[in-house]
Amino acid sequence: MKVTSLADAEPRPRHVAVGEFDGVHLGHREVIRGADTVLTFEPHPRAVIAPDAAPKLLTSLEVKRDLIAGLGVSELVVVPFDSAFASLSAQAFVDEVLVRRLGAHTVAVGENFRYGAKAQGDTDHLRAQAAFVTRVVPLVESDGEIVSSTHIRGLVVAGDLERANALLGSPFQLRGPVVHGDARGRTLGYPTANLVPDNRVIYPGHGVYACRAALRAEAADEWEWHAAATNVGVRPTFVTGRGVLVEAFLLDFDDDLYGLELRLDFLARLRGEKRFDSVEELVEQMHADVEATRAAASLPDRT
Repeated sequence: MKVTSLADAEPRPRHVAVGEFDGVHLGHREVIRGADTVLTFEPHPRAVIAPDAAPKLLTSLEVKRDLIAGLGVSELVVVPFDSAFASLSAQAFVDEVLVRRLGAHTVAVGENFRYGAKAQGDTDHLRAQAAFVTRVVPLVESDGEIVSSTHIRGLVVAGDLERANALLGSPFQLRGPVVHGDARGRTLGYPTANLVPDNRVIYPGHGVYACRAALRAEAADEWEWHAAATNVGVRPTFVTGRGVLVEAFLLDFDDDLYGLELRLDFLARLRGEKRFDSVEELVEQMHADVEATRAAASLPDRT
């Protein structure tokens, strides 16, 4: 999939899906269905318009890009969202972005999509445009609940990854470079690959999770997959004073991880984080966590 900024997008006939698409969840996928181009915004518009109300994100731009590419879209166009872009009128957004720059023949949006200065543009305004055909997608429901990024964020923070993943359509994931920790896991027989959570992106509530972990060297195009028992939290047994760390023990793996990019797909919460009275109790529980992870994180052939 080609990724370009709005300024570099070459005008051509396009079928465009427009939205922030944080999480690329089931509702977003319905909007994107049939589009050859996705238009999105970076950073999240609320980070510019109302920074104090800006949400923590489900997906970084990199993760969003890969999820959208997996839907068969041929081009992702990214709008660098700033105060100047936020001041465009609704009609200017239509004329300058959708028509002149992108050459849209069809435009797909969710039914609650708003655009233009002070969110003046809505789906009725889009439908009134003669330059393209507008497809407005109703909000998607699952088990009687509206599928929304806000709801899914709440599920992830609560540790309900199985429900969150069902609404996302794929596992919630975190990515980042492997960093040095306290090296305590190695002394316990469970060396971990450690991530410091990006403060712009949400992470699951403190606890232990069954994950699929993937490693990618800087020059590699494919992921190498492993099951991983992953702790999210502050390691209360050792009172380190550190902030939140994501620590993944990769099953059946013994190699140097530093300098590699680590991706963690969260599958299920195994238990909450707790303080153990002894290191021996902790190690016994880690044995159980690893076996539970092995059962939960079956590894299909995927890249």
